[in-house]
Amino acid sequence: MGTSVKDQLILNVLKEDQVPHNKITVVGVGTIGMACAISILMKDLADELALVDVIEDNLKGEMMDLQHVSLFLKTPKIASGKNYTVDILTYVAWKLSSFPKNRVIGSGCNLDSAHFHYLMGERLGIHSSSCHGWVLGEHGDSSVPVWSGVNVAGVSLKNLYPALGTDSDSENWKQVHKQVVDSAYEVIKLKGYTSWAIGLSVADVADSIMKNLRRVHPISTMIKGLYGINDDVFLSVPCVLGQNGISDVVMANLTLEEEAHLKKSAEALLGIQKELQF
Repeated sequence: MGTSVKDQLILNVLKEDQVPHNKITVVGVGTIGMACAISILMKDLADELALVDVIEDNLKGEMMDLQHVSLFLKTPKIASGKNYTVDILTYVAWKLSSFPKNRVIGSGCNLDSAHFHYLMGERLGIHSSSCHGWVLGEHGDSSVPVWSGVNVAGVSLKNLYPALGTDSDSENWKQVHKQVVDSAYEVIKLKGYTSWAIGLSVADVADSIMKNLRRVHPISTMIKGLYGINDDVFLSVPCVLGQNGISDVVMANLTLEEEAHLKKSAEALLGIQKELQF
């Protein structure tokens, strides 16, 4: 047999183990999983992306679809497999994985807060990145908008307008938070599911971990011992996020009412957790 084209073209000078330095695994290749995968690929966050699902044909199809456009991507390896290790809620993931709490992170209110910024920007006519405000607690219905911290360029809106976020607010800023809560239901009603927003939000969190950015995110972490909460519950608070997961928690200056809402979120989650069997 003659020498192959590859052997004629390429002279190997070093035997290498192909071990990824930065690998991200996306568990589940439905609409949300693939939105996460695309967002991660477009941000060039890893040198290997692995897709995991139990439906083998769909899994292989999604993997091949991405592999075929490797020319347009900077992630050299895209692989797949059907073995699951933890595709479950943050609390359950923590209990079953035995990981330290700093390494078990829920996307939490990262998306809620981003949407809050967007709606705030729409009202004020400025870009969402110049609007600052945090939504904390439980992702969704019982989330807590921290009106006291809402600002633009360090200018507190609450100082300008003390009625901000209250029932006596004639400008009805409470509606901004209500829209944040209702938005997912509206998108689901209109297109059947949500995907792109959560995908980009997950990639934003992954960005801080993979690049050790130490940015502050409103993400879900074990909150026991904070804000008068003494149970093993995961709620979103401002967290410093880097290569080791959550390294620090920024202590939000909550009003008594906001703290009470946070406790209410914790109680709601605790009620569900007590029903779980391990």
